[in-house]
Amino acid sequence: MKAAQITKYGDAGMVVITPDVPRPSPGKGAVLVEVHAASLNPADWAIRMGYMHQMMPLRFPATLGIDIAGVVVEADPTATHLKAGDRVYGTASVMGGGSGAFAEFATAQAGSLALAPAKLTFPEAAALPLAGVSALQALYEILKLGRGNKVLIQGGSGGIGTFAIQMAKQLGARVVATCRGSAAAYVRSLGADEIIDFEKDAFPGNLSGFDAVFDTAGGAAYKNLFAVLKKGGTLVSMSVQPDAELAAKYGVTASAMMTGVTTERLNRLSRLVADGAIQIHVDRVFPFDKVKDAFLAREAGHVKGKIVLQMRKEN
Repeated sequence: MKAAQITKYGDAGMVVITPDVPRPSPGKGAVLVEVHAASLNPADWAIRMGYMHQMMPLRFPATLGIDIAGVVVEADPTATHLKAGDRVYGTASVMGGGSGAFAEFATAQAGSLALAPAKLTFPEAAALPLAGVSALQALYEILKLGRGNKVLIQGGSGGIGTFAIQMAKQLGARVVATCRGSAAAYVRSLGADEIIDFEKDAFPGNLSGFDAVFDTAGGAAYKNLFAVLKKGGTLVSMSVQPDAELAAKYGVTASAMMTGVTTERLNRLSRLVADGAIQIHVDRVFPFDKVKDAFLAREAGHVKGKIVLQMRKEN
């Protein structure tokens, strides 16, 4: 089978389509999936560059990719909620016990897969798992947003931000989101009540009184986020470890979040899709053999939603 692999850490030039990778076999609690589509995440870039090697080193050659959508070919008997022929979505990262999503076939732990929402195409379903679960875990489980809460979403036009804005509105919150000016119309279409163009507007001097902040972008702006919270507020970051000193200074709670993609959370996402509470936004779809171009496009920025690789055409 074909798989997008690296033999050492580095830039997109390190990614090679290897044509003769042996098809993996599912171990205990795992399934084999015929991959129809996979999506790119910031984590894919970080893994490829080696920024996570101390925590989770790769064994080379390593197949890249986290998010998948496809059809179950074979299931271990202990994977009781899935069977051959099921349309599924979820994660298949080598760091999560899978064989890597950027391949024609991938193994994945059954606990990181669920039945794909019936109304979604495979590219749409592939765009949902990691980003969608990240938003759900932060807003529903940690921040526990409710009606009338005021939330700032840092990085509103990215994959996570796209889902976070829609979920926050579904929960009844007032949403302020940061993004580039060129993405303002897109972010407003997701339901944001107010847009902060981080390339132009003063930040955070004109913002205050927030119940919650969800930081999906990190960077230099992180330390400024504490000042926008009211006392007792909560800050959750996807990429920065909490600053205990600043949290104490402003009387707020700060935490960093590691996303955990589980069948239960994926099923909850599926219900949100079925109810029309969230829409999936695919910026561009690349054929599998253009995986390098897909990485370059994502890393160039200006992506609205997700970039997807398509391994097989829809029937």
